[in-house]
Amino acid sequence: MTDPTDLPYRPCVGIMLLNRDSDVFVGQRLDSTLEAWQMPQGGIDPGEEPLATAIRELGEETGIAPRHVELIAEAPGEFHYDLPPELIGKVWKGKYRGQVQRWFLFRFTGRDSDIDIETAHPEFRAWRWAAADDLPTIIVPFKRGLYQQVLAAFSSHLT
Repeated sequence: MTDPTDLPYRPCVGIMLLNRDSDVFVGQRLDSTLEAWQMPQGGIDPGEEPLATAIRELGEETGIAPRHVELIAEAPGEFHYDLPPELIGKVWKGKYRGQVQRWFLFRFTGRDSDIDIETAHPEFRAWRWAAADDLPTIIVPFKRGLYQQVLAAFSSHLT
């Protein structure tokens, strides 16, 4: 068996999307039966800029068109998280031990009806707006530390 520490991190972006009330978009993954929620995220394609990835992934996962978002901030630096041992070798074709992520904060300027999670390749089975302070308690436990770092990075924009 491969030693997880020998595996690289998957390059990825994360998107924190705020509505007019400063609540955060979260979705429940289709491939999980957990009652856990997460913000949109996705892998960076070779040669793709992280901001372009964030806008692409947001559209792919939520159906939100680029005209309905405004960039507020980019988190300084990168954040990492490791998969729990039981998931290593099972997700991402076993190539990665976790993800290294660049995070972007966007304001959603559209209406809820502009959100459609039934995309060409759906990732979420449900979505809702959540209070930013609730994120660490509604996320899968192995991402809790990551979400706390993201909240700290964007804290000046969340008041």
